[in-house]
Order: sequence, then C-alpha cells, then structure tokens
Amino acid sequence: MDFQLKTLSTAQAATEKCDALIVLAAAGNSPSKDPIATLLAEARKAGDLGDKAGKLLALYRPPRVAAPRVLLASVGDGKPASVRAAVLAAVAAAKATDPKRVAIVFAQPADAESLRSAVIAAADASYVYTATKSKPEPRSIRQLVFGVADAADLREAFDEAAATVAGIELAKEWANRPGNHCTPSMLADAAQKLSALPQVKCEVLGPKEVQKLGMGAFGAVAQGSAEPLRFIVLRYQGAPKEQAPVVLVGKGITFDTGGVSLKPAAEMDEMKFDMCGAASVLGVFRALGDIRPALNVVGLIPTCENMNDGRAIKPGDVITSMSGQTIEILNTDAEGRLILCDALSYAKRFDPAVVVDIATLTGACVVALGGVRSGLFASDDALADALLAAGEESQDRCWRMPLDEEYAEGLKTNFADVANVAGRAGGAVTAAKFLQRFTGDFPWAHLDIAGTAWKSGAAKGATGRPVGLLLSYLLTRARQGAASPAARKARKAAKAR
Repeated sequence: MDFQLKTLSTAQAATEKCDALIVLAAAGNSPSKDPIATLLAEARKAGDLGDKAGKLLALYRPPRVAAPRVLLASVGDGKPASVRAAVLAAVAAAKATDPKRVAIVFAQPADAESLRSAVIAAADASYVYTATKSKPEPRSIRQLVFGVADAADLREAFDEAAATVAGIELAKEWANRPGNHCTPSMLADAAQKLSALPQVKCEVLGPKEVQKLGMGAFGAVAQGSAEPLRFIVLRYQGAPKEQAPVVLVGKGITFDTGGVSLKPAAEMDEMKFDMCGAASVLGVFRALGDIRPALNVVGLIPTCENMNDGRAIKPGDVITSMSGQTIEILNTDAEGRLILCDALSYAKRFDPAVVVDIATLTGACVVALGGVRSGLFASDDALADALLAAGEESQDRCWRMPLDEEYAEGLKTNFADVANVAGRAGGAVTAAKFLQRFTGDFPWAHLDIAGTAWKSGAAKGATGRPVGLLLSYLLTRARQGAASPAARKARKAAKAR
C-alpha cells in the first residue's frame, strides 16, 4: 500500500485526480464556497447527510469536481473513534468500484490522533489476505492520499501511522496463515527477515538450545509434535545499551489441538490463531524498524505446536520449568501458560525495565470481555495505567482485571509446586496468577487477547491487535525517556564515545 500525505483544502480536493474522493466532514457547515464545501452544505440542508459518524452520501461526477466518484462521510464529533467509523464505512463503499487511487480529505482541521485513526482504518477496510489462494485477488486500492490543512505539521504522526499499518498487516498475514503454512520454523524465518531492518537483530534457538537452558515446560508442550520448536529472540536497539529494555513476550502456538485434552472439532480450524501473540510481536518489530524510536526493546517468542502423539504430555504429568518450579499438568489444553512461563524466566537475563506478555490465553477472557477489549493484568499500577492509556489513544482498548492472591488458591496441588489450571471460575484470572509466579523480579503485565486477536464468522480473520496498543505504549515511553535529563546525558555520553 502506497500512502501519501498532502496539504489539501476542500477547494484543492476538488481538483485532485483520483478514482474516488472521500470527504470527511464533521457536524456543522463550512464557510467556504468551493465545490466540495457547497456539496456538503447542500447535503446537510437537504437532510441527505446525517451527523452520525459513518453516515455516507455517494455522488457520481458532481459538477466542478475532478474525481468521478465522491463519498461524503460524516465524522460526527470529529474524535478519532468517529473518524475511524467514517473511514471504515467509506472505504468499504468505495471498494465496490475497484478504485486504484483514493483520496481521503478532511473538510476541517485534523489533529494527529484523527489522522492516525484515518490511516489505520483505511488500511483495515482495504486489507485482503492472498497468501494461500491459487488465484489471488489483491486489494484494488494501490494508493491512498490523505489531505489535511497542513501536511508538514502532521508528517510525524502520518509516518508513525503508516509504520503501524505495516506492523498490523504483518501480524495479520502470519496469524491468518493455516498451520501448515505457518510452522514454528516458518515463523522463525519470518522473524529473521526482520533483521534486515535498521537496528533490529534476531537469534533463533532450536530444541537442543532450549533443552540446555532447562526450559522443561516449553519443551514438554512441543514434544507431541513432529514440528521442532523454535525460540525466537528479537532485539531492537534505539537507545544506549545502558537503558533497560522493554521485553515483549508473544505466545506462538502455531496450531493447538488441545493435546490429550482434545478440543471439540467445531471451529478447531481457528486454533491457527493461537500464535497471534507472537504475530503481534513480529508486527511491533516491523514498525519499530521504520519509526526508530529512542528505546530498547526485546521480543521473545516461544513457538511450537500442541499436538497428540505417543510422546505428548498427559494429564497428571509433572514437569520442571526453567525457574526450577515443578508443574502438574491437569489439562494439556492449558499449554500457552507453559511455554510463556519459561520465556518469562528467560526475560530476567535482560534486566528489563518492564515485561509485557501477549497471548490468546483463555476462553474465560472471551466470556468476560467479548471481542471489544483485551484483558489486562498487571503487577505494577504505573505500567497498567500506561497500557490503558495507550489502548485508549490507539483505539486498541484493554480492561484491567484483578490479581488478588486468593485467586491462586485453586492452583495448589499435592504433587507439584503448582498446577497448570484451577477450576472454571475466574479462569482468565487464575491463568494470569499462574504466569505471575514467574515474574517476581520485574514489573509485569499480561494481555489476554483471546477475544480480540481474530474475528469469526463471515468476517473470519486476524485483527492485528494489539500491535497498535503496544506501539502507542512504546512510542509514549520513548518520548518521555527522550525528554528526561538522564536520557539527554546518556545520549551526550554516547556521542562522546
């Protein structure tokens, strides 16, 4: 997708050559008398364009307008969420005529958040998956031009939005691939390709290295599959080495049968999405390579399949994790927490500032929050507040869930240090309590994206969440760090060396 940003008033938009022109109009009338402003005023007066965000009016070859097709789209109050609703509706309507070049113009001044929202929404509405189709039909829209009152003033926000789209679409691409086109080895190859980006490095560990590290929980999940596990370590260094990194840990189960605790056949195909946490980490690093913020980030992806053969783990088995804690397997379909706990133990070696794990972890979180907000669990209030704020800013929202110690009671067992599941009640919380046992040395947050990572039904496919949330958090952290006296001193010392 080719994104362009231009300074365009409604008067200039009337002369813009494109296959379709989308005009985003907030409630109220413009004092301008150019062709576009006149069309808007007449449509409002006639009651043909309502104020509710997402309301559309399609026009064909209106007078004194270069574009053959014009869509007037109401953005209501003009807030980012309203802009997103309008752009999603307008681009979906515009796609019907297979346009190649589409211009999206704000009829009123736009701020950075509204522009970001428009860019990401336009990409979402036009995305098409083609990787495994014999006769692929890619998105018809090849170029999106965004018109604002002052392009120079919004250039940084636009570039960040375009990079975010690249990250979201990489996450979607790998999450949408079926299990035989997204094995742990294939996912590792995708991660290694990211090392071509500036300041990004990648290391991939195999079964022997993982065994040597003592990752008994991760290895136990993988032992039932013919596909060898991979442990992916990504590094982005945008700040001096002395700066403690943010560590992102993404669950990478490339297909989940449930193991011996076999899942029902219905909708089991959707278990290819059980690596969406890993996909989101890949997406974040894709964007970091373009944006190049001033911070350090480490990405850890334990990836394997959860399959059934004669070597697969069984209910009642006791395994030893990298931390030395023993775990009784009561349900082999609670495998995500087993691969994550070893990755969280591995994260300690980086002396991280914070650690955030991302996982399609529990159906209980889907029951609690549906597909609107991801579940957020955090051991640190400041980290929780920052992630909540990032979710609101990016419209990739989450909701904080409890971590009371009483929830851990159900994880007690007579045969190991901890069981891998508790009862049905509070399942999303007890899963988070299990993970918390392996995070004592650093501020930690857990994002349960089981309800938000993909959609079912006619719109089945990955959403790319929570790439937007994570990038918003990281970029805010980078800006705050770059402004601090300690950061300025570190940069001066680095230049002196």
